[in-house]
Amino acid sequence: MKMPSLTDYQFAEPWLLLLLLALPVLAWLRGRRGSAPAILFPTAFLVRDLGRPSRSAAGAFTFSLALLGLAAAIIALARPQRVLSYEEDKTQGIAICLCQDVSLSMLIKDYYVGGVPTDRITAAKRVMRDFIRGRTSDRIGIIAFAGAPYLPCPLTMDHDWLERNIERVQTGVASDGTAIGSGIAAAARRLDLEKNVKSKVIVLITDGANNSGRLSPPDAARLAATLGIRIYTIGLGTPGEHLIPLPNGRVINSGRDEFDENSLIELARIGHGAFYRAQDNDALEHVFSTIDELERTDVLKHRIVETEEVFYWFAGAAAALLALGLLLGQTVLRTSPA
Repeated sequence: MKMPSLTDYQFAEPWLLLLLLALPVLAWLRGRRGSAPAILFPTAFLVRDLGRPSRSAAGAFTFSLALLGLAAAIIALARPQRVLSYEEDKTQGIAICLCQDVSLSMLIKDYYVGGVPTDRITAAKRVMRDFIRGRTSDRIGIIAFAGAPYLPCPLTMDHDWLERNIERVQTGVASDGTAIGSGIAAAARRLDLEKNVKSKVIVLITDGANNSGRLSPPDAARLAATLGIRIYTIGLGTPGEHLIPLPNGRVINSGRDEFDENSLIELARIGHGAFYRAQDNDALEHVFSTIDELERTDVLKHRIVETEEVFYWFAGAAAALLALGLLLGQTVLRTSPA
């Protein structure tokens, strides 16, 4: 029969173990030498050097029993349990970096959500939220880029935190421009830090052509491919000239359409992924749903099915130690003034 190991046990209320930190404090307070009640005699100095101060060994022993009893009681309150059986669940888990364009052209309102004109970056973040909610077993992060990349949301399993911080993805943070190569390289560096994840993916979301940065997009894609990272590219927006409403109230013309579909197709080819065109919100949702279906990998998870409470071991030990200390203190170890 297999002997149980420490890994076969858990605590139902582990935070209560913090109470154990109070025990060393109690021991220190008990050990401090304080002033003792006394009667003053004018000639007491004559016998001052005849003995030496000592502590009561009996008192120290009973106090130690009390501390051990308290420790056992605290452990019992934390409800130690023996795990009797597990179930293995197959789930999916990969590392995904959403590489989002935040250049000024992302403020163009050519998307509609519920019949209301919506700018490209708001539409993208709305769909990204839905994508994040559906990937419960994945590490997901966001790299934003305009003329240069920045990191609003590092890779994390805390998807609630990620959703709360997605508003940090906005225009005006980095210099204007579209540095697609730099964005891919920054995302690849982050994913390369995930050493224990076998499957890694970059989802590039942009509405323009590369016009900034020192690293060309194809070179950045090849770098990512050598690290085993797949690249999916999504082209946002409708063709033609558009008005760009700036945060300061000004409105500028986007000029000629700079969208470079051929380059995005090439990046997806290098990164062993796929290119998607999303000219409206429904198409964008469909693209993310497609990527969601394509990127799945099996991960085994243990789920505890049956446990056995063993807190009574420690509750019994606590009662026995406290009772023993009380009994000894009132009988054989009882002290009285001489």
